[in-house]
Amino acid sequence: MQGRKTINSKIMYQIMLSDLVPKDNFYRQLDTAIDLSFLYRETKKYYGIEGHASIDPLVFFKIILVGYLNNINSDRKLMEYCSDSLAVRLFVQYDIDEELPWHSTISRTRQLYGEEVFLTLFKKVL
Repeated sequence: MQGRKTINSKIMYQIMLSDLVPKDNFYRQLDTAIDLSFLYRETKKYYGIEGHASIDPLVFFKIILVGYLNNINSDRKLMEYCSDSLAVRLFVQYDIDEELPWHSTISRTRQLYGEEVFLTLFKKVL
């Protein structure tokens, strides 16, 4: 008898994102290999003390790093890729049910730092 697969969508799931990403995944290894905590100190002067909270600088640089490693030049395409990849979601610390930053947020944050600062920080990351 020929089988046919149908999806039975559930309203709620009990699963952790970390359980869905293999232990030897590249982004898991990358996350343990590099320490990006210095980015908070390096980017602090670009942020005020009032207003809405911005995108976390670590999240921003991790997303940009994903784009660099996958040769994705479009912010729109980059955010689509990040949204679809469980491993990348774990890498940037966004759970399955969390909405990732908009592509325009990535573009504006890149402009905030300016090309020279952005390149300097990105070279330190690499």
